[in-house]
Amino acid sequence: MWHGSVIHVRWTEFSLPQQMANIGSEIHRLVAWKKKNDSIRFNEAFDRSLELIDLTLADQRWKKGYKEIARVREVLCDICFGKNQYNTSLEDLDNYFMRFALCPHSQA
Repeated sequence: MWHGSVIHVRWTEFSLPQQMANIGSEIHRLVAWKKKNDSIRFNEAFDRSLELIDLTLADQRWKKGYKEIARVREVLCDICFGKNQYNTSLEDLDNYFMRFALCPHSQA
């Protein structure tokens, strides 16, 4: 558990755009650590990203969007440690999540 127990309690208080923007922050860190060739921090950011995605998947409010959120998880794992079968990049995911960061509903 990277984010501590507080985030597990508060996560369901966030809107979906807020949750996605927070996931996007970790994805953005992944891109930065990849560029710096820092595998330790890259792996830590990857683990934190998965933790937040899993918290979002566990949030019962988003059952209808479960497939999209699960697909993001699958694509992230494939980019970082798979064969990149989806032919995408961390930068593509970073751009996807940036839309949530810029969304007015993602502001606390």
